[in-house]
Amino acid sequence: MSRIIAENNGGGHVLDAATGDGTPVCETSVDVTKLPSMPFLLSFNHLTYSVKVGRKMPLLTGGGRTKTLLNGISGVARDGEILAVLGASGSGKSTLIDALANRISKGSLKGNITLNDEVVESRVLKSISAYVMQHDLLFPMLTVEETLMFAAEFRLPRTMSKSKKRTRVQALIDQLGLRNATETVIGDEGHRGVSGGERRRVSIGVDIIHDPIILFLDEPTSGLDSTSAFMIVKALQRIAQSGSIVIMSIHQPSYRILGLLDRLIILSNGQTVYTGLPTNLSLYFSEFGYPIPEKENKTEFTLDLIWELEGSPEGTKSLIEFNKKWQSKNSELVHLCSSLKEAISVSISKGKLVSTSTAMVPRFANSFWKEILVLSNRSILNSRRLPELFVTRLVAVLVTGFILATMFWQLDNSPKGIQERLGFFAFTMSTTFYACTDTLPVLLHERYIFMRETAYNSYKRSSYVISNALVVLPGLIILSFAFTTITFWAIGLNGGFSGFLYYLLIIFASFWSGSSLVTFLSGIIPHLMLGYPIVVAVLACFLLFSGFFINRDRIPAYWIWFHYLSVIKYPYEAVLHNEFNNSTECFMRGIQLFDDTPLVTIPNAMKVRLLQSFSDVLGTKITSSTCFSRGVDILRNQGITDLSKWDCLFITLVWGFFFRILFYFSLLFGSKNKRT
Repeated sequence: MSRIIAENNGGGHVLDAATGDGTPVCETSVDVTKLPSMPFLLSFNHLTYSVKVGRKMPLLTGGGRTKTLLNGISGVARDGEILAVLGASGSGKSTLIDALANRISKGSLKGNITLNDEVVESRVLKSISAYVMQHDLLFPMLTVEETLMFAAEFRLPRTMSKSKKRTRVQALIDQLGLRNATETVIGDEGHRGVSGGERRRVSIGVDIIHDPIILFLDEPTSGLDSTSAFMIVKALQRIAQSGSIVIMSIHQPSYRILGLLDRLIILSNGQTVYTGLPTNLSLYFSEFGYPIPEKENKTEFTLDLIWELEGSPEGTKSLIEFNKKWQSKNSELVHLCSSLKEAISVSISKGKLVSTSTAMVPRFANSFWKEILVLSNRSILNSRRLPELFVTRLVAVLVTGFILATMFWQLDNSPKGIQERLGFFAFTMSTTFYACTDTLPVLLHERYIFMRETAYNSYKRSSYVISNALVVLPGLIILSFAFTTITFWAIGLNGGFSGFLYYLLIIFASFWSGSSLVTFLSGIIPHLMLGYPIVVAVLACFLLFSGFFINRDRIPAYWIWFHYLSVIKYPYEAVLHNEFNNSTECFMRGIQLFDDTPLVTIPNAMKVRLLQSFSDVLGTKITSSTCFSRGVDILRNQGITDLSKWDCLFITLVWGFFFRILFYFSLLFGSKNKRT
């Protein structure tokens, strides 16, 4: 059954949504597969969105006031066209784009949004649309082709062959005008790569690799020169003409860019001051009483006028009311015949959504294991081209190990040597954790890429968490082996080869837990400037309660719970077990009894006579060979009696897995990509 939808175009002429030439597409018993194209019409009516201002300090702000960011915004967007949302900063452009892209929670957004007269489920919208953020979030050491190829692996159907995916990538490279930059890396501050305009087009390409029906873009020309901005919009025009709805926000388009736009919505303080064709701006403002001079840039004039009106006592109220009257007398009829399901099915059959069937595309293109494989390959490839990151960590570990080895060279089993061993172990265990903090900037950068990619179901969160864990393991093994080899034999630690192997295991477990802890914190820390102080503070607290500075038995009862939460406690106790849990090894013999007392400076002969006096008083023979302290005594004095070394190793490894699970939940609840 046909449906007739009234739509404003600001000019009063009728344009058919399917063919663009006025040819009617509504028939009785239409075979949709024979239509030249299937029209899509995105309608939004009376969108209203408000937020509380001052919610973070309600006691100081009286609970906060309400600020309306969108106030009754209505409009339409059609396939084959670019709808541009204009306005000054703070006018509500990005908010409107977020509302249309389902990035505002339903409870907060008032009004309705439909596609072909049907409310679209969030799952379906994610499958048929794409959202391009304002900032470029890409792996710096991947080439343009590799970046788009990985996007193809994530978003294109698992049944599609590698060669077909590569063909799609090559077609997209041509569509975006990136042929000359195909083999160039993206680059960053320290590595020269593609230009700003090319980087922006790659960002767009990553999100439209599956050829979506709807494309949302938040200020895609921001920060670019006029030529790069024009090339971006020119590429978007080609995307729209391929059968997509393109909706973008833009601050102030140039004359050339304005000629590429099909429809405009101009906002002021969250309200509509113009909706219609760019070509009707002159007529619109002429009738309003402010004609645009012939050689004046239309958008510059419009935004300047809006700025002046906003500064007047009445604001833009008169322009908003005039826009409503303009819309009521300048409307068009759009004939829409197909249901959403039929339209999507026909679009798929004609190549949209790059699907191999006419059925609805699945939520995720790949299986769980394929996602892990692709994510791991991408991360490894990017890391291989940034060897300085790992080499820096390795050198830091080697230098630290060398300094420790030379500082604590060949410790003996005297009481002083025991204290030095305790200090070495405490410093070593904390070092393994602190050495993991340098990955924080990389993890924070990847988190933003993750949020962009998972917003539209490129892969599952669980796949990313597991891939991230697997990729770091080889590096942690190398770091552990390097540190262990340098320090174990040089310092003269006990246990022989079996002790060396256990020491290697616990060092690896410490690196694993430290890496997992920093990874988890990267999922909840919003900014890098906050990251380092928080990580350092957390590790300092863990070290304080580890049992080195104060024994477990001496920790106040109200703090003992933190002792058991300290991730440094368990590897620290593990290495002490490995070193001292030997009932035959003696660590204080004969006159060594006086080493930690004021009597340490008296002659040895006098110390021997004192031992003889002790023998007489105690009735027990005490000689220079009598053992006063064995390893188990040291462990008991340190309060290390409740766990074995294997228990400590196991718990240290479990802490690593636990932090990875927490990392998953931080991504699950902290990366909704929606405003509240």
